[in-house]
Amino acid sequence: MYRVRSNRWLDSFTILPPLGVRSLLGWSHIAHADAVLDWNAIAADTVSKAAPPRPVPVSFLDMAVVQAAVYDAVEAIGGKFKPYQVQISGASGSAEAAAAKAAHDVLINIFQPQAAALDTAYRDYLAKKGLAEDNPGVAVGQKAAAEILALRANDGRLPNAPPPPFTGENATGVWRPTTSYQPPPPPSGAPMLVPWLGTVPCFTLQSGDQFRAKPPTALSSQQYTAEYNEVKALGAQSEGARTPEQTELAYFYAGRSGSNFVLWHRALRDVAAARVNNIDDSARLLALANLAMADAVITVWDSKKYYVLWRPVTAIQEGENDGNAATAGDPSWQPFLNTPPYPDYPSGANGVTGALTRSLALFFGKDDMTFTVTSDYSEAPKKTRSYNRFSDMASDMVNVRIYHGIHFRFADEASREQGTKVADWVFGHVATAR
Repeated sequence: MYRVRSNRWLDSFTILPPLGVRSLLGWSHIAHADAVLDWNAIAADTVSKAAPPRPVPVSFLDMAVVQAAVYDAVEAIGGKFKPYQVQISGASGSAEAAAAKAAHDVLINIFQPQAAALDTAYRDYLAKKGLAEDNPGVAVGQKAAAEILALRANDGRLPNAPPPPFTGENATGVWRPTTSYQPPPPPSGAPMLVPWLGTVPCFTLQSGDQFRAKPPTALSSQQYTAEYNEVKALGAQSEGARTPEQTELAYFYAGRSGSNFVLWHRALRDVAAARVNNIDDSARLLALANLAMADAVITVWDSKKYYVLWRPVTAIQEGENDGNAATAGDPSWQPFLNTPPYPDYPSGANGVTGALTRSLALFFGKDDMTFTVTSDYSEAPKKTRSYNRFSDMASDMVNVRIYHGIHFRFADEASREQGTKVADWVFGHVATAR
């Protein structure tokens, strides 16, 4: 029987801890793949350990900026696919140098406190690859980064003057700040995290409401009753009705220091490293996936703020007052994880997973492909999970958020559908063949 020891890992979309002093030892393994994958690893590490910290939803947008610049830099030289934004006539030089420079310049622009460490990593990287700092590809990467940064300048993903806190209301079915029953994050009573995010300009979609979720099921419906009782039984802090296998899955996706952000990006890189053999295709795959994940996050946040549905912890504790005689309330009920500080419907983690797994299936032209995911949670009894289909990972995430006690199934399924639709849109409109 597994026991919750702490809640540092909390949720896939909490605020990450500060980096403190950066050690380049964490990047010593880099330069084993192509520059697109290597610098995605550097970028994910930089974003996830940034000081000051970034809210994780915003981090997906940061990564999309990095990968858009890298893609346009590589394709300016390779010319295999249409650019996302930047046209560079007469581009030449090393695509590896272009990718490294593009990623480096975006990262030091966003994460200025890490500039010195990133500069050192960049110079060391070129040296390991045998590339001169005046390689023509460097200028290509510099231009691509500058234009993508200009495109996303002041896009509002982290405004200098945030709007007033959003706290919902204490009405039946409506989200309001929740109590944390384990050590934070988040602190009890936290207002909605990044409530403005659904209005941020998308990277590929027309707007954040383009794929807004359908209205959540009514509190009086049979579906709500069934899914209320499901999360009440399977998502309690004690094991309750969960099987050992379900608890093991809950731990696997509990996250490192509050986030599955690194897990998702590592899984993407691992698939690319095993299945892609040229830098043009690497750049395209990582651009498609990261643009889809970013736009899925914006889409999910639009729906969260639009519907403002209460979380299971509130619904179950208030179950005697919801107008549904079939939902027995339990004022003492506590979830497996602390509840994240934003509305239930739909699920951010499932929007991201749906976008990622659909992007992979579209890129390779099939869903059935074997791959492995590694858990970031130190106490997960099983550290790796192997899948035979990309969609199987998405299905696991639907279930695991119920086991965590933080989402109703209909919220998970709605966001998985959103992520899939976003990925379909991105694949049909971005990085197509010339």
